[in-house]
Amino acid sequence: MPAIRRVLVLAAAATLALAGCSTQSTPQASAPTTTASAAYTPVSLDNCGTKVTFDAAPTKVVTVKSTSTEMLLALGLQDTMVGTAFSDGPVPAAYTAAYDKIPVISDKVPGQEALLALAPDFVYGGWESNFSADGVGDRASLQGLGIGTYVSPSACKEPDYQPDPLTFAKVDDEIREVAAIFGVPDRAEALITREKATLASTRKPAEKTTALWYSSGSDTPYVGAGIGAPQMMMDAAGLTNIFAAVHDTWTSAGWESIVAADPSVIVLVDASWNTAASKIQMLESNPATAQLSAVKDHRYLTIPFAASEAGVRNAEAVKSLDDQLAALPT
Repeated sequence: MPAIRRVLVLAAAATLALAGCSTQSTPQASAPTTTASAAYTPVSLDNCGTKVTFDAAPTKVVTVKSTSTEMLLALGLQDTMVGTAFSDGPVPAAYTAAYDKIPVISDKVPGQEALLALAPDFVYGGWESNFSADGVGDRASLQGLGIGTYVSPSACKEPDYQPDPLTFAKVDDEIREVAAIFGVPDRAEALITREKATLASTRKPAEKTTALWYSSGSDTPYVGAGIGAPQMMMDAAGLTNIFAAVHDTWTSAGWESIVAADPSVIVLVDASWNTAASKIQMLESNPATAQLSAVKDHRYLTIPFAASEAGVRNAEAVKSLDDQLAALPT
């Protein structure tokens, strides 16, 4: 953690202690927020099976995972954010100035002590697993402390609440729900309109183009399956997922089945812990995968990890995939 952010976190913790003694592209950022509209409409939701109610807009928010952080930045709600954690990579350039002013409390899921030091009134998690006894705390205990919670619906663990399949319309629903919680519904519609325009501007391939979405792993690759964000984005980009028939968001696959499918292109998820470059090196050095048409012809597309999960970067990711595909040699 950069030194200036450690200082900010320590200062926040000290302030709370004293109080206890006395009492592949850049999306456009929305305008900074001040306070939510005085005419706030209460919000009640069933979020991943947890009933949540908001009678006023949150004012001290902690986000966990890039998808939740970037959702609030895209809606211009940076002034409500008192801390972020578990970043999956750099934010888009349009958000950098706002993001750099927000304390980073942990590189991974923060513990509850670090969370409570910021005295938040709302925690927004990109994964449902962010809320656990070993993490920020379970949702019921946080609710008992007066702290509201919300999980990206695409990341609900239980099948009854998980989108099946995930669609851009369901990503739009999350944008609308979050904006409603903060009392800024107009910002949701403006953001959705921009993202729809981005999707409409994409150029799909003229011919069938099969694709492998390669997220991580070497001995056993972890790949995009048929009902999650990878499938949603490949559909929008005009790519035919070789694992579309697998009824899951992501899945473990065997190299034998990938070699048999021989995809036209390979989408590489670029993460700091498993870079696109390292994946390419592995693909080209393994005798079996080196014979794949996409590997021999260097037909790779890349996507940042933070854009590979459901969120406000998906539309730009689709455009980037199509632009990269159009630039590949034929």
